[in-house]
This record gives sequence, C-alpha cells and structure tokens, in this order.
Amino acid sequence: MGRMFISGGHGGLARAAVECFTAAGWEADAPSHAELDVGDRSAVRRWFDEHAPYDLAVCAAGITRDRPFLKQTEKEWDEVMNVNVTGAAWCARCAAAAMAREKREGQVVMVGSYAALRPAPSQAAYAASKSALEGLVKSLAREWGREGIRVNLVLPGFMLTEMTAGLRESVKESALSRHVLGRFNTPEQAAAFILFLQEVLTAASGQVFDLDSRIA
Repeated sequence: MGRMFISGGHGGLARAAVECFTAAGWEADAPSHAELDVGDRSAVRRWFDEHAPYDLAVCAAGITRDRPFLKQTEKEWDEVMNVNVTGAAWCARCAAAAMAREKREGQVVMVGSYAALRPAPSQAAYAASKSALEGLVKSLAREWGREGIRVNLVLPGFMLTEMTAGLRESVKESALSRHVLGRFNTPEQAAAFILFLQEVLTAASGQVFDLDSRIA
C-alpha cells in the first residue's frame, strides 16, 4: 500500500493508527517522544532525512499546559506552541519536501481539537495552538496542491486516552453531555477515518473534518 508516519507514538491515536494502517497493508512509523522530539527542528529534519519519503504524514503529537492565563508561565506557553504548532509545521514541511523531491503524491494530516471551536477557560495556550492549525492547513493545501500533496485537518473528538485520563469525572461527564449522540469517539474510529481519508477521499484537501457529535 504505502508508508505512513505519525508523531506522538505513545499516544492512543498513534497506537490505533499503527494497528489500523498495518492491518490494511501499510508500513507505519510512530516514533515516541524519546525517539523524536517534534519540538526540536533539527531532530525532525534528521528523522525525515533518514526515513522519508512517506505517502502520509500524520501530525498527532500534542501537549496541554492548562492554567488560568494570568498564571501561565512563558515556559508553559512556549512548550505548547513549540510542540502543537511548530512541531506540526516542521513535520509537515519535512514530509512534503521529501514527497516533492521524489515527485510522490501524498498527504499531510494534522490533528486538531474541538478546543479550537469552543475553548474552555484556562485553555488559552492549547486552544490558540489548535486554532493555528486550521490556517496552516489551508495555506499549505493551496501551496502544495500543484505538487499533488494534500493537507487536511482532522478533529478526532474527545477520546478516552492517556491525555484525558487525568481529568475529573465531572469534566468527562460534562463533555459527554455536549455530544448529541451521547457517546465519545474511540481512537480506533479516528484512525479508521484517517485511513478512509487517505485511500478514498483522494480529492479532499484544505478541509476540516470534525468527527464527533458536538455542535459548535
């Protein structure tokens, strides 16, 4: 089939994506943070120099540093932006450069968040970082379309993963109450959609796909 890359290799979505894509005959690389710090641009360049080209690059690495904004430290803000925005941008850039160099059509998928649509208090850094991805995706889709490289944004929805495991039950219940279908997505469902986007929706680029049943 092809070769795919997904950052954030220890996360629930990345693990599900590896299982989903390998079952479909793909070769999948999902480096952990220890193997690839996406906030280190030199490390990102080295990774893609050694392992690219890929047919699909999924930028899924993300962190939160939720805190009231007046108490947010510069370090916390910079950490979130460096991973969630700059890390995604540099993974996309390096993946696309290899695709273009090899004259290989492909796709970059960035993983967004509902927090960009309806941010909660104390999520200024995270919400701003995820909001930035929409503009990035649409600009890159216009720029790289002539190379046959698609760029899309997927909002997988609230999922019960390591990132949400530490939330209070009341927070999870509140999130669930905003889903008109009364259920969360799973990482496996989100991974299956990304595979569908790669193999079936081949004319889609510059689009935002919101996968859960919350209505902003």
